[in-house]
Amino acid sequence: MTYTAQHLAQPPTREEVDQTSGATVVEFGTPWCGHCQRAQPLIEAALKDRPEIAHVKVEDGPGQRLGRSFGVKLWPTLVFLKDGKEVARLVRPQGGQEVQDAVRAITTKADD
Repeated sequence: MTYTAQHLAQPPTREEVDQTSGATVVEFGTPWCGHCQRAQPLIEAALKDRPEIAHVKVEDGPGQRLGRSFGVKLWPTLVFLKDGKEVARLVRPQGGQEVQDAVRAITTKADD
């Protein structure tokens, strides 16, 4: 899986997210959020040509359990997971380098 443009119709449960293997980026936001829209080119650039990274795009809002379980307060929030464990988090990313650095954190092997 690579960059996903659309939010999921049904978000995964926290248990499902915690059980993921490999590199995963969980993106919390909404389609109408200006900050989210501005961040899309940065996210897409970091994830394009990276089929080994799962991109889970979740529409967030009041009462959404997955976002609350991650303590999401602002959109977009990107949670970078490696084997279900949070390795990095970006809130309202402003530059491509910070997204690339977080991607590198979940794709680099311990002995690299």
